[in-house]
Amino acid sequence: GSSGIGLAAAHKLAEAGAVTIICGRDADKLAAAKKEINARGFDVVTYPADVADMGDCDRFVQLVLANHGAVDVLVNNAGRSIRRGIESSYDRFHDFERTMQLNYFGALRLTMGLLPKMIAQRRGQVINISSIGVLTNAPRFSAYVASKAALDAWTRCAASEFADIGIKFTTINMPLVRTPMIAPTKIYQNVPTLSPEDAADLIAQAIVYKPVRIATRLGILG
Repeated sequence: GSSGIGLAAAHKLAEAGAVTIICGRDADKLAAAKKEINARGFDVVTYPADVADMGDCDRFVQLVLANHGAVDVLVNNAGRSIRRGIESSYDRFHDFERTMQLNYFGALRLTMGLLPKMIAQRRGQVINISSIGVLTNAPRFSAYVASKAALDAWTRCAASEFADIGIKFTTINMPLVRTPMIAPTKIYQNVPTLSPEDAADLIAQAIVYKPVRIATRLGILG
């Protein structure tokens, strides 16, 4: 939440009057994010946490529930992307483990930690930031796409299980967004992308309308 889509969404939600909570691994970046939002006259609550660390996930959930009581909307935005062909990955099984750890298990750990309170109050929403690559099966992104596809599949199951008690699940299949995560891949410099602010608009749209899925025309056609 201290950069990219997460920071842009934090700005938008704080400006809309929401009690906005973000976490991130880098305490300095979190402090800078808070200062940036405060400078515009709004507030954000920050907690240092590495979503790839299950212990950190549990501590973050406990702090949030202890200090804020409940969460109305959880946005699972943390992600790791790796661009590497399968033939170049025979000796890099850890790439698949790392992407699953953050993109699937981390998001799932946070969701499972916050769901009981949502169920108790019979309302809540979980928004998962996925990728258009899940719908297009993008080559050279098998580790990343598989981890996001796992979260998508779990989300579809959860949406069915909790449909009758007011818990909503939304998957946003984002196209490429201009964030630090895609910066090392030079080929993306010539590919149409969304700005982090545009991506934040999609998150706001998800909160307002609560659709099952959002996929932009840029992502579908790109």
